[in-house]
Parts: sequence; C-alpha cells; structure tokens
Amino acid sequence: MIDPRLLDPGEEMVKHRWLDSDDLNQTVRVLESLRRWHNAERSMSEKARRDMDLGETDMRALRYIIACQVNGQLATPSELAHHLGISTAAVTKVLDRLADRDHIRRLPHPLDRRSTAIEATEETRSAARKAVGRTHAGRFNVAASLTAEEREIVIGFLDALSATAPQD
Repeated sequence: MIDPRLLDPGEEMVKHRWLDSDDLNQTVRVLESLRRWHNAERSMSEKARRDMDLGETDMRALRYIIACQVNGQLATPSELAHHLGISTAAVTKVLDRLADRDHIRRLPHPLDRRSTAIEATEETRSAARKAVGRTHAGRFNVAASLTAEEREIVIGFLDALSATAPQD
C-alpha cells in the first residue's frame, strides 16, 4: 500500500494535494507497478539462485565470470573483488564455494604467474543461459518494443528515482 492518501493523509512527508484525483490515482498506479516489477524481479532472481544453488554474491560473481568469458576477457580474483566491492579474502571464499559446486575452474593466468584466471564450466554457462537468459531476453524485448522517445522517458524516470536513494 503506497497511496499517500492512506499512509500520509496529513501530508507530513508527501505533498499530494496539488494533484487532481486522476493524476494522484495514476501516480499511485505507477508506484504500484514499480512494486510489482520489483517483486517479480526479486522472485526471478531468487528462483535462478535456487535452481543453481547459489547465494546472491555467488550469482553476481558467476554472472561477471561468464560475461568476461563471453567477451573474450580473463576474469581474475582481484577484478572480481573490485566488481563485487568485496575484499580479495571474501572473493577467495566465493570462488571456493563456486569451485566446490563445479561452477568454475581456476586456471593459471597466461600472462601473470602470480595471478589466477577463472572460468565458468560449460554446464554452468548452459544452466545460467536457461535460468537467466530467457528472462533477460524477454525484458530486452519489452524495452526494445518502446519507441525511442518512450525509452528516453523511462530512462529519465528510472534515473530520477535512483537519485532519490540515500547516498552513503
């Protein structure tokens, strides 16, 4: 329930009296739609993680490793740590879990003897394509079906929403 008429009738936090009833109803519908999208996205992500027996950080790591492979780049523990925003010690634990479940292989880095290259197994890449690929393709097709002007409006709206998040 995100209707300010119900949650904040005294307008202590959300000023809404300046909107007529139709505009206020439509604004609430936008927020309700965002909530539905957020719930659907969370549900899809949780299902993919369950299907692959991975935690959130492990799934993010795996996505990064696969993206590197697809683009012909080497994934390394230090680059993964930077991407995930965690320490190299924490990355070691992530990689240990992924290796224990046969999701990745650690290989000698071809150019740096002090480093390791990481690659996802073919089985994991295939599972990821099944778990995430079709869903992503559906989302892409929805965005692509918009006109250029509609996409710019959505981009501006979502960027403006993102800017409302508290900064650390």
